[in-house]
Amino acid sequence: MSFGLVLLLALGIGVVAGLRCMTAPAVVAWAAHIGWINLHGSPLAFMGTAWAVGVFTMLALIEFVADQLPSTPPRTAALGLSARIVTGALTGACLAIAGGATVWLGALAGAIGGIAGAFAGYHARVGLVRTLRVPDLTIAIPEDLIAIGLGLLLVSRF
Repeated sequence: MSFGLVLLLALGIGVVAGLRCMTAPAVVAWAAHIGWINLHGSPLAFMGTAWAVGVFTMLALIEFVADQLPSTPPRTAALGLSARIVTGALTGACLAIAGGATVWLGALAGAIGGIAGAFAGYHARVGLVRTLRVPDLTIAIPEDLIAIGLGLLLVSRF
């Protein structure tokens, strides 16, 4: 796999993290666990353990529910954006390892994707809710499905 493609995939998984912070690590953990990506012998090999799969899957499910609550702060607020940068970097690094690219560049691409995904997702969701005059839930659920689908598409390329 080419270096450029690996970085593009790392950027993409960062975008998934920007949309749904815990979906990206859950998808990457599952991919490592079932053998779609190889993290064996790397510092991020823990991502393929049953423990990581369980924790990240549970956190992703909690996030899907919490995202629907009116009291949930926007993903572009400091705490939410920071979490998206961290999970984007983590998952981008995982894909870089799996693709044989430089870990730090994968992490950087993932972090940049996390920022881009957070702002693009926020503005797209708010804009669609206002334009279509629909309840937020009507846009939030398809956004969840897009994040899951995109994440699976990206990790299945290895």
